[in-house]
Amino acid sequence: MTGCTLCPRRCGVNRAEQTGYCRSGAQMRIARAALHFWEEPPISGTRGSGAIFFTGCSLRCVFCQNSSISAENTHGRTFDTADFMECIQALEAQGAHNINLVTPTHFAAQIAGALRQYKPQIPVVYNCGGYESVETLRMLEGLVDIYLPDFKYADDALAVRLSNAPDYRETACAALEEMVRQTGENVYDSDGMLQKGVIVRHLILPAHTRNSMAVLDQLAQRFAQVPVSLMAQYVPMGRVPQDAQYADINRRVTAREYRKVLDYMLALGLDGFCQERSAAKAQYVPDFTQFDAE
Repeated sequence: MTGCTLCPRRCGVNRAEQTGYCRSGAQMRIARAALHFWEEPPISGTRGSGAIFFTGCSLRCVFCQNSSISAENTHGRTFDTADFMECIQALEAQGAHNINLVTPTHFAAQIAGALRQYKPQIPVVYNCGGYESVETLRMLEGLVDIYLPDFKYADDALAVRLSNAPDYRETACAALEEMVRQTGENVYDSDGMLQKGVIVRHLILPAHTRNSMAVLDQLAQRFAQVPVSLMAQYVPMGRVPQDAQYADINRRVTAREYRKVLDYMLALGLDGFCQERSAAKAQYVPDFTQFDAE
């Protein structure tokens, strides 16, 4: 197949001529680059994570809180390699604990090329949706220090319905295996900041605690050494509030649902982090207009 094969969809589009499934062309587009304080404690620390939010996405999550950049591409501007390296250097100069590449998969080739020219003195974080190609991840070996993937679904039918992501479970497991192989055991500095390793995230969806528990089962069986970040921040956004077919997830997670999944995680003995339900607020969505006037 010719054309783009960066994500598991392997759409084969020549992105120099048209946009791929990710709604992106050949040039990197970025909507925001700033210190970010709302990641896990070993990522954000006290000075913030240097988060770079890319436009476009290889998933189609109907509930995406960043849909203005992931699906609509209404914000951001084009960055060439030199611009991107300057962006990284600026975040380093601001004291960021790390460089946090948010939704980077569809620009992995450009990112790898830039990091070969300039590797920051702080860790590089690959913050992705978990629906990743092992071949693409291998392109990043030695360039990425920390992987921060989602593990959204163990239920493949739910993955298709909500993210149009066939075979999500096994695809995510294969990707996670590659991430762990590259980084080895997690390494922290004296302040508890992650320097190398993997943290896997799971967002609890309303009405789908069985999916969450099945995800935790997968992690306990295959990746027990990887810390889990259990998130309760779900707010109905994206297509959900406007489309009746998603009525089951058109609400926030209840206290009972949150407690049920959290108790299951603890019973499995999984290490990690638990986000409180108070984080489920739309105001935590970043401002993506930073580069709109440029």
